[in-house]
Amino acid sequence: MINKRVKAGIVGIGVCLPDKVLTNDEIAKMVDTSDEWIQERTGIKERRIAEDSQAASDLGVIAAQRALAQAGVSADEVGLIIVATATADMQFPSTACIIQDRLGIKNIPAFDVTAGCTGFIYALTIAAQFIANDFCRTVLVIGTEVLSKVTNWTDRETCILLADGAGAVALQPTAQGSGILSMKIGSDGAGGKHLQLPAGGSRLPVTPELIEANRNKLHMDGPEVFKFAMKMLPEVTEQALALAGLRKDDIDLIVPHQANIRIIEAAARRLDLPMEKFMVNLDRYGNTSSASIPIAMHEALESGRIKSGDVVVLTGFGAGLTWGSIVMRWI
Repeated sequence: MINKRVKAGIVGIGVCLPDKVLTNDEIAKMVDTSDEWIQERTGIKERRIAEDSQAASDLGVIAAQRALAQAGVSADEVGLIIVATATADMQFPSTACIIQDRLGIKNIPAFDVTAGCTGFIYALTIAAQFIANDFCRTVLVIGTEVLSKVTNWTDRETCILLADGAGAVALQPTAQGSGILSMKIGSDGAGGKHLQLPAGGSRLPVTPELIEANRNKLHMDGPEVFKFAMKMLPEVTEQALALAGLRKDDIDLIVPHQANIRIIEAAARRLDLPMEKFMVNLDRYGNTSSASIPIAMHEALESGRIKSGDVVVLTGFGAGLTWGSIVMRWI
């Protein structure tokens, strides 16, 4: 969809990355793998892991505070908080409500979005509608994950990928011609079985037997998710560009979900774009799910790879199976 009314743009961005670094060599002491094997198949060299005492809200609060500080916006100006996470602090209340309280913000709506690694794009899409409809002037969108808490550290197919972190953005109305130009999101529930956390909900309440079987940990059918991502990442990117009335040549930078370097390289080939057009930092941070795009976007901005007026594309895929892409002109 193209938002033809008031457009929303990112006016501040902040991240929070745990201090603890877990290298491939350290993982090789836990499962049958090696640094060479992991890098060859994923592009990941190391990742950040939260402390045992840290939850998704702890990382999210810090990222949000930093985003607000960069935007020069006070907490009491925020009219809505949306948190994208697959590793919420608890079933309820929402992690968004927990962060709202920690930020000292009262009497505004706050809710979570669960769309796996596409969560941040889903949350941005929702936030843009609230601004377009003049519901509020400032929205906080936060992607925060502590995937280490739901990782099966005996499964080398998944434990080499997953990591922790948070990224947040402050959104406000922007001048004509800038901000979010188009959004495209979708899902196919038939693929949900390929990427899931089976136990812990009403279908399979946690029991000692399920814990013993690691059913309370993330399960992924790697080949199926890989095939899905290879198809959808370039496809949804092209769809969002078409909605914005832009061409591939107009793109200054693509910030993809940081899942696997082979997926990103395949998307570059299918889109016929050089890798220089893609922001990649998964070698240092791994797959942080809904936090990966804002973390990568923040690094791109800090390093000068995003400048005012640039056309930036955010694109991702995740559990659901879900996918999405956003085209924006940086303010």
